[in-house]
Amino acid sequence: EDTKLRAWTYQEILQHSAILSSLKDQAADEKLVFQIYYDFSEKVSKMQGYRTLALNRGEKIGALKISFEHNLDKILRFFAIRFPQKNSYIEEAISQAVKKKILSAMERRIRTELTEDAESGAISLFSENLRNLLLVPPLKGKTVLGFDPAFRTGAKLAVVDETGKLLTTQVIYPVKPASAGQIAQAKEDLAALLGQYEVEIIAIGNGTASRESESFVAEILQDFPDVSYVIVNESGASVYSASELARHEFPDLTVEKRSAISIARRLQDPLAELVKIDPKSIGVGQYQHDVEQNALKKSLDQTVESCVNLVGVNVNTASKHLLTYISGLGPTLAQNIVNYRAEHGPFTSRKELMKVPRMGEKAFEQSAGFLRIPDGKNPLDNSAVHPESYPIVERMAKDLKCSVADLITDKALKKKLKLTDYLTDK
Repeated sequence: EDTKLRAWTYQEILQHSAILSSLKDQAADEKLVFQIYYDFSEKVSKMQGYRTLALNRGEKIGALKISFEHNLDKILRFFAIRFPQKNSYIEEAISQAVKKKILSAMERRIRTELTEDAESGAISLFSENLRNLLLVPPLKGKTVLGFDPAFRTGAKLAVVDETGKLLTTQVIYPVKPASAGQIAQAKEDLAALLGQYEVEIIAIGNGTASRESESFVAEILQDFPDVSYVIVNESGASVYSASELARHEFPDLTVEKRSAISIARRLQDPLAELVKIDPKSIGVGQYQHDVEQNALKKSLDQTVESCVNLVGVNVNTASKHLLTYISGLGPTLAQNIVNYRAEHGPFTSRKELMKVPRMGEKAFEQSAGFLRIPDGKNPLDNSAVHPESYPIVERMAKDLKCSVADLITDKALKKKLKLTDYLTDK
């Protein structure tokens, strides 16, 4: 119960003790994933997050035994000085308290803190990697052929136009164990697709048979100098293609063909396509199953939401799933926007959103600034400027004797503005 002694012991372990791991049960680690931790030692002060998570997992499956190594003599001497009575009963009480109570309590505390720090670091890294992936600039205005490689079952191809609309799908057998005849036929089929649909770029998934498929594509493209190819990370494509969302989008296609469409689209617009997939399935983090799942989900959902709202979405092309990430819009309102669009055609202004069923003033206020209308009547409808602030921008344009469209596109005009002239109480 001596708080000073406990604090000193905690600091002593934190700075000078080591955490050890040894093999507990070889059968629990058949693939030797934890082999480097069979005889492992590291000072607590130098433990890295990924090692902590690895030790925790190895211990959880029964492969590793975790322990600590302390300078026990030093700790006991420090306690003895605190209680200087020369008494064998006191010495025994100190020894029992330190070995059986205090050290084990401190070890639990330190392992909990190491785990919390490791999980926090892993979640932050996961979120940062996800953010970087989602914010890869889109490849606008290109007809793309998605190429989902495979050895035995053949490569699945999908051609999508510049808006992501599916044009056709096909299966070819471009790599062994396919026969020479099948490979020759695959060359003809791919060349025909490139010519017929005027494909500008091929997106090749980076999974099984990717390298062999890349060689095959590179050979074909010698006859198509205007067509290029790029290797695309296909993590999560199979998760999407088996999902209810994919079945709703393409009910008549096989899972593999849906995967090829996803590969093509994630090159065209990574954000719009990747939001359809559970972030944990995109493959941009380590030890994702070892961290606190609710904290991970919350962090990743916030990352997706912030990316979508940072970029904004085209309200005339966005899917229901993408719209649900916009502030103020839930699944019902997102579906209502899609239904209204299907019935009445493209939105021509943000104000028209108020006609969507259940779009109240509050939802409009929250969402309007993130919804873009590229070819709307008002050029500000395709900007991050909120409708509430349109009068300010219009006043700026009037003062500069130019149009709002000119003010948006001309950097020189913007530099002439004295922003303090437009401050309001809001």
